[in-house]
Amino acid sequence: MMPGYSKNEWTKYISTGLSEIEICDVTLRDGEQTPGVAFPKEEKIDIARMLDEVGVEIIEAGFPATSQQEKESVKAVASLGLNAKICCLSRAVKGDIDAVLDCDADMVGLFIGTSDLHMKYKHKKTPDEIIACAIEALEYAKRHGLIVRFSPEDSTRTNLDFLKRFYKAGEEAGADYVSVVDTVGIMTPATMKFMVGEVRSTVGLPICIHCHDDLGMAVANTIAAAEAGAKQLHTTTNGIGERAGNAALEEVLMNLRIQHGIARYDTTKLTELSRMVQRYSGIPVAKNKAIVGEHAFAHESGIHIAALLENDRTYEVFSPEMVGGTREFILGKHSGGKALCYMARQLGYTLSEAETNQVLCEIKRLSECKKSLRREELRDVIEHTLGSSRATEATTP
Repeated sequence: MMPGYSKNEWTKYISTGLSEIEICDVTLRDGEQTPGVAFPKEEKIDIARMLDEVGVEIIEAGFPATSQQEKESVKAVASLGLNAKICCLSRAVKGDIDAVLDCDADMVGLFIGTSDLHMKYKHKKTPDEIIACAIEALEYAKRHGLIVRFSPEDSTRTNLDFLKRFYKAGEEAGADYVSVVDTVGIMTPATMKFMVGEVRSTVGLPICIHCHDDLGMAVANTIAAAEAGAKQLHTTTNGIGERAGNAALEEVLMNLRIQHGIARYDTTKLTELSRMVQRYSGIPVAKNKAIVGEHAFAHESGIHIAALLENDRTYEVFSPEMVGGTREFILGKHSGGKALCYMARQLGYTLSEAETNQVLCEIKRLSECKKSLRREELRDVIEHTLGSSRATEATTP
């Protein structure tokens, strides 16, 4: 429950069984697979340090087999002495695993395609050959001391009976985790819960969930998987990643906190982390992006602002301070006198009722030209509307 809320009837339906979950943030690997994005070593180090400050348990630092520069960057992250475990991605290929070992990583995400499409067109292997290849790589990684996440790529389009065979073979060969990988974002929360349930009935290993956002449900599917028993949740900051991206870290963490009471992550750093990744990736987030968007805590409606001035929980499910954000009142077409007077007082003006109506009329006129006003712009409107003499009455805040 959020601080400030009384116990409501609906809270009895909220799960409390997610205390064992862990976050594996893949910003530095899958996020970097966003077209046009590349994080040099220094940027990877900055992002990794902040992810560690947030408290994510695992940082997937990269795909070392990609290049020598990538290997050097991943090794630099692994040498930072962070609290988080460092994971790397690897195909089911000995050379890829050797590259991971060269980086001194703790964990390897070992993957091979298992859907009919991947086996036929990508790998050109039979199902038995796919399992044999994956197990050979798994056993090699385990012999060299790595924690192994056993990942059937395109899990969610894989024949379920074959998928269970694949998972069972991995468990018997010593895998530490098995993954459900929604490579093309095809799942819904209902189908995800079903699938995680099927995997849980097949193996006794912790389940990882890796969701893409092609249908806009990566976060919802990730939370559904957690509620169905998945342990390791994969995220990227701002939801960046291939095509439409991955499950957004900030949205997953705040859903876990609000819906399930998981408060061990330092969410006050989320806005700062978001800004850093925007700057380094060159990909801005939408203004209306949940949690970290410019408008996430911006209010224009007069009815809303009047209520917020009495109690800020009336139109905010959590405070902006909880994610390192700030609340902002904006004046526009839907604003009322209470909001205007409040903002004017912050600037040092006390408006009469007639003056309030006069300034409001000007604000609404400007709004019809698609112009909204922030606090710093209000002074000019007041002075323009009521005369510059009012400026001498106001004190600078």
